[in-house]
Amino acid sequence: MAFRVVYTYHALQKFDERRIRLDWIERTLGDPDEVEPDPTQPGVMCAFKAIPERDFRVLRVVYVDEHDERRVITVFFDRRRRR
Repeated sequence: MAFRVVYTYHALQKFDERRIRLDWIERTLGDPDEVEPDPTQPGVMCAFKAIPERDFRVLRVVYVDEHDERRVITVFFDRRRRR
């Protein structure tokens, strides 16, 4: 990856609580199926990736690009998305 991944405290809590592996997050950021701007927060992006290890549920990683860093705000499996 050409960027360093940094996690907010909230993101660290949520991926642990939701049993989301770090490699899934990094896979989503490095090779997303889709990327779109967050509709409610300017400058915030959402990356989506179907995760085979979780029956192809779609992982949403919400982040902000800052220089050479990608700051992850939160992560969750998006129930509204299908692969």
